[in-house]
Amino acid sequence: MTTRTGFGLFLTARVVSWAGSTVTAVALPVLLYQRTGSASLSGLLTALEALPYLVLGLPAGALADRWDRRRTLTWCSWSSAALIAAIPAAAALGLLSTVQLMLTGLAVSAVFVFFDAAAFGALATLVGHDGLARATGRMMSASTLIGLIGPSAAGLLVATLAPPTAITLDALSYAAAALLLSRLPLTPIAHVKARSPVRGTLADIAEGLQYIRRHPLIRPLTLLGIGNSFTEGAVVGLIVVTAVRTFGMDPDDGRIGLFWAAAALGALAAATALPRLQKRAPLGWITLGGLAANAAFLACWAASPGLVTGLASLACWQSANALVSLNGIVIRQQLTPGPLQGRINTTARMIAWGGQPLGAAASGLLADAVGVRTALLTAALGALLSLSAGLTTPLRRRAVEVGTSGSALGSEAGKAA
Repeated sequence: MTTRTGFGLFLTARVVSWAGSTVTAVALPVLLYQRTGSASLSGLLTALEALPYLVLGLPAGALADRWDRRRTLTWCSWSSAALIAAIPAAAALGLLSTVQLMLTGLAVSAVFVFFDAAAFGALATLVGHDGLARATGRMMSASTLIGLIGPSAAGLLVATLAPPTAITLDALSYAAAALLLSRLPLTPIAHVKARSPVRGTLADIAEGLQYIRRHPLIRPLTLLGIGNSFTEGAVVGLIVVTAVRTFGMDPDDGRIGLFWAAAALGALAAATALPRLQKRAPLGWITLGGLAANAAFLACWAASPGLVTGLASLACWQSANALVSLNGIVIRQQLTPGPLQGRINTTARMIAWGGQPLGAAASGLLADAVGVRTALLTAALGALLSLSAGLTTPLRRRAVEVGTSGSALGSEAGKAA
């Protein structure tokens, strides 16, 4: 099997899984809000979905660099399929509970941590270091396109079918992805040869942390992501709540999917603009400017008087938020040695996403206590704090010494987009 065929299988599996997951991304919070009507529980669900990366990111990254990546990807997909399928099964038996919905979000996210760690290494093996930027660009384009179309379709499905029935499609997508991933050309022998000698898990974790700590670009980009993810937790955790309480929709209104579609449109704009920005602007300024725009557009989202302005503000906010995240992710992948891909990327993502569960939980509690708009405006402080911290780092300078990989990145990503 050729490298191109291997990446094609990998990309197809991810596309199938992403398409199914857009249904659950809409249906699960809608189902929870239908049952509880609680902004606090809506925020808690988002917090629980983000929590596993904080707890498991370090060991998952180290272990994924030592395990058979094809087997890890396959079994993670089968496990997710079983967990998701349990929701419609319980609903059909009249046993579905709020606790199960919460625990499912937590468990699927925990499995994803190991999947994600193995996926970083698998992608690097399938396309080689020089092909990473182009492959990542293709995956971003596919992901954002699905994110643009999928939520609107998911909203209609949730409005037409019962949410548990719609969620069945996600379980089927995970099963289909598992079958595709089981055929990846990642044999155990090739996998072992491509990796450094096996050391203790703690030593592997320490190596990943040290790499991030010492890298002059990866370190600040990772730390500034905390404030960025804080706002993401708040916005995502309150999308259904905002739709109901601010825009007067019913919890099962099919138009709720438009909010996820608007966010996907913003992410697509960021992915398209990033390669050109990396050619023309200092890398640090992209992140700092994105943080400033994040806070500004979040204030617009909180103050939006109507659906049209709300969708536009949400799309602009997501564009700024995604720009900060993607700038860090793509640069980190390009600068990380192949044998360290799993632990470096999961460790950095664990740190950068650290604000997400806190933002989701805090904003949910604030929304119930003082209102949705105030909760969202408060969340904007996360981006402003990261911006303030970033202005004290070398990222504020026009020139940052990061080697030649950064300049090559813009060229390759531009071709991909």
